Amino acid sequence: MIIFRLIGESFRFAFDALRQNKLRTMLSLLAITIGIFTIIAVFSAVDSFRAKLQSSVDKLGSNTIYVQKWPWIFGDYPWWKYMNRPQPSLRDFASLRDRMENADGITFEISTGNRTIKYRSSSVEGISVTGASQDFNKTWSFELQAGRYFTDNESKNGSPVCLMGADIAEGLFGSEDPIGKQAQILGRRVTVVGVFKKEGEDMLGTSLDKSVNIPINFAKGILDIQNERYNPQITVRGSTKVSLEEVESELTGLMRSIHRIRPGQEDDFALNKTTMISNQLDTMFNMVNIAGWVIGGFSILVGGFSIANIMFVSVKERTNIIGIQKSLGAKNYFILLQFIFESISLCILGGLLGLFFVFLFAKVITAVSGFEVILGLNNIILGIGISVVIGTISGFWPAYAASRLDPVEAIRS
Repeated sequence: MIIFRLIGESFRFAFDALRQNKLRTMLSLLAITIGIFTIIAVFSAVDSFRAKLQSSVDKLGSNTIYVQKWPWIFGDYPWWKYMNRPQPSLRDFASLRDRMENADGITFEISTGNRTIKYRSSSVEGISVTGASQDFNKTWSFELQAGRYFTDNESKNGSPVCLMGADIAEGLFGSEDPIGKQAQILGRRVTVVGVFKKEGEDMLGTSLDKSVNIPINFAKGILDIQNERYNPQITVRGSTKVSLEEVESELTGLMRSIHRIRPGQEDDFALNKTTMISNQLDTMFNMVNIAGWVIGGFSILVGGFSIANIMFVSVKERTNIIGIQKSLGAKNYFILLQFIFESISLCILGGLLGLFFVFLFAKVITAVSGFEVILGLNNIILGIGISVVIGTISGFWPAYAASRLDPVEAIRS
């Protein structure tokens, strides 16, 4: 029970110091407040941004590998090493589909952007069109809010059918049922057989809300699917029964065999996976976090010295009371803990004020930009934890000096 009484008295002394010396105490707490605000605001923004990006990356699939011409490299890009590589082809796709064992789905895909789709007098501009083989529903995570997926016959025969995003369906048909309607795209009429479920904005452009999907065999009659401008790629969704490394190893061996690459020769294809993006994001956000620690750390350092100064003044002002407490039997550790808890209390006040400003900052950013910044429980705990640590460090030496006072000399003062 004595520890709770000690904490209660320490909070009371801290509030008394704040009440009696408002300006001095608030100026001292200001640096703590600014430091906590800077660190936690940066962490909250980074966590929110990271979560939004990661949700986009997760759509691509953690066990999915993309066979492409160009590798995903961040930083200096040696494009001259890859420009003469061949594009992934339908022949590559057919060979992989027949020979791949550790795959739940394999698709050949092309895409083209900034297209217009029309229905009677309505049109939607700036959409993307994707041509994909039958297993697109196995290599891409999506749901349909209306209609159905392509049948095997529709895919094989290249039937003029399509799936479209929710935004496109709303823009073309309004409240009408889009299933069975015929829209015009790429100069051809296509029948709508399904509508993707609305996903919302996406930071990596992986949302299907403004996308139209058509069978690859239908796309062959409209577009030159081997043209680099249409970004041909083979998407392989690895089996959940084996690791991604095993899938990648098998895929590498098969592609080298299909392209007849001799031992010792470099690959003429790239196997890209989402872990490359995730690792790059981790590196980037870690650097931002370090910057937040450095900027906020200077403010917290100044705040720590300010709190220590307040505690030395507090010890000086209460020297007589300390002497009386010790003469009545108070132990050194009791005096020590009393002042340390008081220092911690002052720092927690500054930390809570900083967290309050972070909360206001998050609300303002969300309201103004539409980008939701969330002050998570982990960052609240971190802010309070930093306050406790700084309070302990700043208050220890003044508290130690107070605990070593001679009771007779202290009473005389």
